Amino acid sequence: MTTLFIPDMTCGHCKASVEAVLAPLGDGLRIDLDRHVAELDPRAATEVLIAALARIGFPATVASD
Repeated sequence: MTTLFIPDMTCGHCKASVEAVLAPLGDGLRIDLDRHVAELDPRAATEVLIAALARIGFPATVASD
């Protein structure tokens, strides 16, 4: 499971945009809008996930536990 911290994901529209980008790149996508995180079992490298989010205006980092 990979957890990405997406600080600019603050509303339902943001969540939908993030879902649209990440859903094809992994399985079991869960988004917690309150914590600004997305969790998934990626089929792509973490760098690919982060780059895809950056392209739509949502900088992300790997969340630390």
